[in-house]
Amino acid sequence: MFLGGAGEIGKNMLAVEYGNDIIIVDAGSMFPGEDLPGIDLILPDITYLLQNKHKIKAVILTHGHEDHIGGLPYLLNEINAPVYGSRMTLALVELKLKEYRNIKPKMITVKEGQSIKAGVFGVEFIYVNHSIAGAFAISVTTPVGVWLHTGDFKVDYTSVEGKTTDLTRLAELGKQGVLVMTADSTNVELEGYTMSETNVGRSLDVVFAQHKDKRMFTATFASNTYRLQQLVDLANKYGRKIAFSGRSMVNVSEVAAKIGELKINKDIIVPLEKIKNYKDSELLILSTGSQGEPFSALTRMAAGNFKGVTLGANDAIIISASAIPGNEKAVLGVIDNLYKQGCEVIYDALTEVHVSGHAKREELKLMHALVKPKYFVPAHGEYRMLKKHTELAVALGMEERNTLIPEIGMVIEVTKNSLKANGTVPSGRRLVDGLGFGDMESVVLRDRKQLAEDGLCIVMLGINRASGELVSGPDIITRGLMYANENSVSQEARKIVIDTIENLQLKESEWSIVKEAVKRNLSNHFDKKTKRRPMILTFILES
Repeated sequence: MFLGGAGEIGKNMLAVEYGNDIIIVDAGSMFPGEDLPGIDLILPDITYLLQNKHKIKAVILTHGHEDHIGGLPYLLNEINAPVYGSRMTLALVELKLKEYRNIKPKMITVKEGQSIKAGVFGVEFIYVNHSIAGAFAISVTTPVGVWLHTGDFKVDYTSVEGKTTDLTRLAELGKQGVLVMTADSTNVELEGYTMSETNVGRSLDVVFAQHKDKRMFTATFASNTYRLQQLVDLANKYGRKIAFSGRSMVNVSEVAAKIGELKINKDIIVPLEKIKNYKDSELLILSTGSQGEPFSALTRMAAGNFKGVTLGANDAIIISASAIPGNEKAVLGVIDNLYKQGCEVIYDALTEVHVSGHAKREELKLMHALVKPKYFVPAHGEYRMLKKHTELAVALGMEERNTLIPEIGMVIEVTKNSLKANGTVPSGRRLVDGLGFGDMESVVLRDRKQLAEDGLCIVMLGINRASGELVSGPDIITRGLMYANENSVSQEARKIVIDTIENLQLKESEWSIVKEAVKRNLSNHFDKKTKRRPMILTFILES
């Protein structure tokens, strides 16, 4: 069953159940869009897992990206199960769990080619190329057959690490027989092959060679250790010191270096606050902010409010990442601000300074040809991607009745002779809002949207308890509704409140009637005058 990651990009989570055993594959998070004001994080609904926590034998992590491990602390806060992952993946999990001191799960490091037992399930970890070290596909042996889950992958024949997705093992599994495959659908709409990570290194080399006298900045994903390694190698080649900027960049680079996934000499690293001691031509600053995050290092530098770093005409900024869907406007805003600071900006639209970590159509065809599954369920993609991947499988010879497009919460029943949807489990999303967590009431989100779009109006009244007459006010305060000089609208609003109270002919303490009448009449007034319906709060002082 998909609890996340089906029909969407993000919060990936799968659960596989047989009898009294369940294994969970990934526990990701998703960042909110503009439709969720004030929400920090979106997580899968794990109601079904909580109802069956006694069955859970393991949490299997395919790799360490946030959309696969971002929800893990919240899962482990409620479910106690061993966690399996690569050295890099678990290092990132440990880094994340430092913020949650009460969560201390049993974490077991696994290597490619290794197999583990979790209840009735046998899980084998298979090396795949991706945009982070330590990524796996998994082969799960069950009592009814083998399930192959590709995880996020591509096929990189000239990878930075020198290894390619284990096509040999995938072919062996295909010969032995794979009952069902779930596979990455992210780039199914793109023809050809995904470019090698080392191509980016060559493009970056050209950029460095063309800007020998300038101070170099590169913003990229902190978790992309292959990209970081190539940048470290270029810093060595061109005699530059490296300063890391941004908390995640500092933390992840330290962790990756500690476990050997990032090979860097400590002598090349300088604290950010000491870059003023070096010439521009001697510096490379590796920064967060490739997605235009509001409080990231690059965003603040571009806005001119980052302590210790002032940008100018002798700075060359490389944005070595593509915008995640929904972040395009923020990224372009940062690029605009960098240009305003006088910087030269190099980004994906101009030069090949980024490649995807996901397989395109030819690589997906290769995966299908090697694995030869009896049944196919597309994964990791928005609905059109899942649909296109299903069509690709059919074009490659699979019968359409042997495919199924998943939905979040759908129970997919697989037997030796059938693949079908068989009911649903509780599903949806859980919202993280500061210290709040769980099912955010729809009224809370509605109020936030109303405040953001239409503003706020506060009405303060003094009313005699016995007579119901207005003795002071009304005082009207608005925020985000009118310009300060629009006194006429405000004066009319005061008159409407006065007339409303006089027309009510109140009996003692019927304040709820007052508030409702004021809200209704003012709302109509503001709609007529400003085309907005603000949130209206009325406060009554009795005398």
